[in-house]
Amino acid sequence: MTNIFPLVKSAIAQGKIIIVPQTGEFDPLTRMTAGGIVSGAISLAMLAVALVFFFILILGGLKWVMSGGDQKNVETARNQITNALVGLAIVFAAFAIMKLIEIVFGISLLGGITIPTFNK
Repeated sequence: MTNIFPLVKSAIAQGKIIIVPQTGEFDPLTRMTAGGIVSGAISLAMLAVALVFFFILILGGLKWVMSGGDQKNVETARNQITNALVGLAIVFAAFAIMKLIEIVFGISLLGGITIPTFNK
């Protein structure tokens, strides 16, 4: 009889196997620096703010669609969309300024975050 799962290893559920990491193999806390923490916080904050503005943009579009032609509701939705786009522009401008500061001063503020491109 042939095995239909040749790449799956059999489970050792009842064996007493204890794997102890070797010294130096598992030390993520020793690599944490103040700069790394600040970099992570900045990146997380920029991502959160961009997501919030994107969500506000989507809600503004839905308000516009559901306004039913009422000028007051259309104007409110248009203002919300405009504010969300301005907010997104500010977030991306802040990202560009931080990348410029990284290049000019040779420091890492964003922790290796790059803008996605279509280059192969």
